[in-house]
Amino acid sequence: MIGTYGHGTENDFVLIFDPENKIEVSADQVRAICNRKTGIGSDGLIRICKENEKWFMDYRNNDGSIAEMCGNGIRVMAKYLTERGHQKAGIFPIDTRDGMKFLSVPETGDITVNMGQIREVIGEISATTNGHTWSGYNIDMGNPHAVVFVESISQVGDLAQPPIVEPADEYPDGVNVEFVEFLENGELKMRVHERGVGETKSCGTGTCAVALAATLKKGMRLPASWIINPPGGRLSVEIDAHNNAILTGPAVLIKDHDLSKYL
Repeated sequence: MIGTYGHGTENDFVLIFDPENKIEVSADQVRAICNRKTGIGSDGLIRICKENEKWFMDYRNNDGSIAEMCGNGIRVMAKYLTERGHQKAGIFPIDTRDGMKFLSVPETGDITVNMGQIREVIGEISATTNGHTWSGYNIDMGNPHAVVFVESISQVGDLAQPPIVEPADEYPDGVNVEFVEFLENGELKMRVHERGVGETKSCGTGTCAVALAATLKKGMRLPASWIINPPGGRLSVEIDAHNNAILTGPAVLIKDHDLSKYL
């Protein structure tokens, strides 16, 4: 069994190609593959399968838990499909647990994905880490996000432990937490702690949540566009007048690995 390691702005994944939907991957096996000390090492695992003749992204966090959607991961999956000859470049859909997503995949260069509807959940939230508390925005991107704004990213400190987000009952299954700084050039800098993973170098759905939260913070109207800089690179997000988030960024395939000892 061969898996492929790749990343989108250093948010990294192991991909398993399973178009006939025959491979079962347990939570223990996901944890073993994604373990950075004893396995391949990645933020998550993507099983590429087909349902009703449509490509489907079966995404798992590196702790083995199931996630609805991953914005960086779906671009890496699209890159795999086109680069390996399973799908022609151009515009095509990939189904997810958060519904169908349409991607624009050129022969070379950045990949764009319409991430679908994004909305603010009304009600103030707060995030606390390393003795500091910030209020922020509760954003629904198909998965939950708590976005807070800081004067400087350096204030956040170590994100080895999950931030404490209140009210806790808003997020019964956990939450992704984004810390955001407005830069003088009009761009945004961010760090993210992902539920079921920990701090990652980037988060696609997180950058979309950050774009909406920044628009709200500045009192702007839609449509709006932002350049967002997570530690792993540079992404652009546009939110149209109908609250659709469009994410554009790179996707890279690095190396194939033999997964036979894990599966």
